[in-house]
Amino acid sequence: MKGLMMDYQLTLPTILRRAESLFGHKEIVSRLPDKGIHRYTYSELIGRTKKLAEALRAMGIQPGDRIATLCWNHSQHLECYFAVPCIGAVVHPLNIRLSPDDLGYIVNHAEDKVIIVDEVLLPLFEKFKGQVNVSRIIVIRHSAEPLASGYDAYEEFLAGGDELQFKPFEGDENTAAFMCYTSGTTGKPKGVLYSHRSIVLHAMAFMASCSGLGVSERDVLLPVVPMFHASAWGFPYSCTFVGSTQVFPGPYLDAESLLQLFESEKVTVTAGVPTVMMAILNKLDEAPAHYKLYLRTMVIGGSSAPRFLVKSFDERYGIQVLHSWGMTELSPLGSTAVIPSELQHAAKEQQYDYAMNQGLPAPFVEIRARNEAGLIKWDGHEMGELEVRGPWVVSSYYNDPEPTGKFTDDGWFKTGDIVTIGSNGCIAIKDRSKDVVKSGGEWISSVALENALMGHPSVLEAAVIAIPDAKWMERPYAYVVLKKGKDSSPEELKDFLADKFARFWIPEGVELIDAIPKTSVGKFQKSALRDLYATRNPHTDV
Repeated sequence: MKGLMMDYQLTLPTILRRAESLFGHKEIVSRLPDKGIHRYTYSELIGRTKKLAEALRAMGIQPGDRIATLCWNHSQHLECYFAVPCIGAVVHPLNIRLSPDDLGYIVNHAEDKVIIVDEVLLPLFEKFKGQVNVSRIIVIRHSAEPLASGYDAYEEFLAGGDELQFKPFEGDENTAAFMCYTSGTTGKPKGVLYSHRSIVLHAMAFMASCSGLGVSERDVLLPVVPMFHASAWGFPYSCTFVGSTQVFPGPYLDAESLLQLFESEKVTVTAGVPTVMMAILNKLDEAPAHYKLYLRTMVIGGSSAPRFLVKSFDERYGIQVLHSWGMTELSPLGSTAVIPSELQHAAKEQQYDYAMNQGLPAPFVEIRARNEAGLIKWDGHEMGELEVRGPWVVSSYYNDPEPTGKFTDDGWFKTGDIVTIGSNGCIAIKDRSKDVVKSGGEWISSVALENALMGHPSVLEAAVIAIPDAKWMERPYAYVVLKKGKDSSPEELKDFLADKFARFWIPEGVELIDAIPKTSVGKFQKSALRDLYATRNPHTDV
């Protein structure tokens, strides 16, 4: 027997209609390259989105065509996020922190028809312009300088669209809407295609109370995470869905600029990677009375959040850190470490212990993990590679004829994260499969060592890699960056770890360096550290 419910397609025009009818008065705020502030309402956003959509359609954009963006976080980028998929095409943000060669490869692999680029990013675009063949280059201008031949101004292009002619996409909810490429830390970047349905379901789940955010129309959201990084973790779509005020930092992601926006716009929720949040904490600690903050929740993801970061924001500033795990392949939400009811009245230190985990899987995300012996027990001790499935989990990569080994025979996605799973389903990531240290048959978590080192009062950042060892096969080795004006020694740092870990976990060496290389999304680039070690120790093989 078939249910008697309406056939209501979950597509992005439904989010746009909801925002238009309910939240037209709410604001969208953007910091401009000249550090000025631009404001307009959802009503204005939606009117301009419709004009952009029709201008793209008038130039011949067809359903399924890819439109690339090379932009910072701002209101025009948000217009692209909706205008493109709302005519059945696919919006494709480009990661501005990738190399020009990678960007050229991605544009060609995706077969992008149009590129919409920030004027301040034209120097980057020029470096790979000769490698790509697109029909139109549209520039979001922030100055009065004349545009070079072959470039169209965004505002003039948008003005050519007639919002009264806007006809929203009415096709199948499983149609592609958004394309995002992985950062390509191993091999070439791979394309992930989000559908209308996956985006809508993800938006609903991310903003739900069970995911720890419970965001509503009352909130003011500032995503520090770039819009080219897994759709800014879905915040632009999720915030529009619930009508939150949205604040975009533009190109200014330094701690001082972010704190100014947090205060002036009364931001209640923000999100970003640990390295950015550590910079914010350090700036706050320099002059804690200088800023008046309204933040209630800070979502940290992208890599594991150090314990001291979670504890410091809570104890010193009353800001809850919500530890979240996800991947580009998961749109990106996988899990959040919401404090469960049994720990609601527990001691703070016990709550911090739990907050260091990746937490329970989001609604509709199913999990399991396996090692060489098969599926692991949910006992919080046995480790294995995490596998997931769900309505916003990738089923295959775009135009990727080569087998990747990323999917199981029964269709689950292999994340590459080594985890334990507690009896209650709580995920605790111990390492990436390529980063875990396998010493004498035992697994050593580089993440646990890094978090412990970053708990030292003199340590700013720490990264641990595996180095070869004739007896144990592999041993851990740590690279450490000290805080400005602080002092410590490798011996002191090893002693600091001695009462926290088994003896065989203590790094073989600790090396002080000026900076830890980072990937395009702010994670520690351990491949560069392995190269550094090999260069300085030429008779070893890492």
